Amino acid sequence: MRVGLITPDPGHPLLAGTADLLRAAGHTVEALAPEAGPPADPAAVYLLKARTPAALALASGLEAAGVPVLNSAVATAFCQDRLLMADRARQAGLPFAPTRTATADRLPVDRPLVVKSRHSRKGDLVARVTTPAQVARLAASHPHEPLVVQDLAPGDGWDHKLWVVDGQVFAELRRSELADGPPLPHQRIARLPAGWAALARAVGEAFGLDVYGVDVLDVAGRPLIVDINAFPGIRGQAGAPRALAALAVEAGAGRRAPRRLPGAAELSPERRAAAR
Repeated sequence: MRVGLITPDPGHPLLAGTADLLRAAGHTVEALAPEAGPPADPAAVYLLKARTPAALALASGLEAAGVPVLNSAVATAFCQDRLLMADRARQAGLPFAPTRTATADRLPVDRPLVVKSRHSRKGDLVARVTTPAQVARLAASHPHEPLVVQDLAPGDGWDHKLWVVDGQVFAELRRSELADGPPLPHQRIARLPAGWAALARAVGEAFGLDVYGVDVLDVAGRPLIVDINAFPGIRGQAGAPRALAALAVEAGAGRRAPRRLPGAAELSPERRAAAR
């Protein structure tokens, strides 16, 4: 089987590990640069590890030709808009941090805030704002960028990074980039709190994702989702490349159809209840 990677960086550890496993099993792996245009002879399946407009257009064209793409172009693009993300999570009954739009020159400072670029991308804005001086600096550095705001949750300074590949959940604790103090080493999670793995899987169903990440805070013993990422790096998780390789083969063989982004009508009360 021929497996394609839509990425500018086929040497990324997750993709490189996946490619090694696929080649060892007798498959062919081909990297396709997002700007290269559609191939004359497509592979059996493509892994979309890029989110640029060119990558999304390429993936969309492949899908229109009947080639499976993981994740779909529509679901990948949807997860780049943090306001749409928050609205969809609320519709699905997921515990997502309340999120609203903002402009840098009109941020309130009556309580600590987390300010983010509305459109998720590499190197986007994620900042804690607590003082008028910080608001002024933000307004000067991002005068026209669409932003979203979340109240700063009373967490413990650690982010639970949950990654899911075809239903398999991987997890790690990482010191929040918004926490005070020096950076600290990542920590492995021996066992997730009850219900958290099911919550991570419910995100994939609600957003039409097969490979994704969920950033979760522990707020007084309850999970609070603050971000969702389509096809993240998933570094340092030994089983992730194997799970991704198996998913690619299943999809390429036609035994596993890529998920699609469900419409609002498909987020039934039963599904919302199951996500809680």
